[in-house]
Order: sequence, then structure tokens, then C-alpha cells
Amino acid sequence: MINTEDFIKRMRKVMDYYGESASSFAEKIGVQRSSISHILSGRNKPSLDFILKVLSSFPEIDLYWLFNGKGNFPSEEKNKIVEEVKTPVEEKTTSNQFKIENLADKTIERIVIFYSDGSFKNFQN
Repeated sequence: MINTEDFIKRMRKVMDYYGESASSFAEKIGVQRSSISHILSGRNKPSLDFILKVLSSFPEIDLYWLFNGKGNFPSEEKNKIVEEVKTPVEEKTTSNQFKIENLADKTIERIVIFYSDGSFKNFQN
């Protein structure tokens, strides 16, 4: 069972860490402002759906830490992955730049955009 008072403290820590007000936090995770207000006041307990939305919107938050305070915030493992993604990629060699310049006389025939739900949109010239 979740300790609501401690959960509220952890939620406030998350909001402070990201510099979010209750209103902006609610908007980012896709819930009504009243949901955040009721949870932070202790009136309501967080639902599983609420917690999943928080974790989905803020991947640095560790589920175990959010539930019972054990672990780290932000999660060191997830934070390491985020830092690796943020590491700048080395510049391409001049031979790749030359190839790009050679494509200048080409025209785009087709663009396909793939969406996360598995659907796609095809654009043809």
C-alpha cells in the first residue's frame, strides 16, 4: 500500500526538479488540474493510470522510487541513458558532405512518415 503523505512529497520533489507548477505538470502528463490538486492535498490517492502517465511523460522517474521512496531520483540508470543520447555526435567526414552536395540536383519523389501507433502517411510528389 502506498503512503499518501510520502507520495505527495515525492510528487512535489518531481515538480520542483522540473520547475513545474501543478497546472503545467497536469498539462504535461495529460490529466485535469483538479486531479493534481486533489492528490497534492491528500483528498485522493493516485490511480494506476495517473502514475503511468507520470512515468510515461518523465522517463527519468523510477517507478519503485515514486511508489515507496526507495531508489534514486532522477534514476541514475535512466539518467545515464539520457546523458548518452545528449552526447553530441562527431561531425561527418568531408566525404559525406560531398555526397550531400551531389544530391542538390535531385528531387524528392516520396516521403513516408511513420507514427508511433503503427500508422503512416505517404506523400508523393
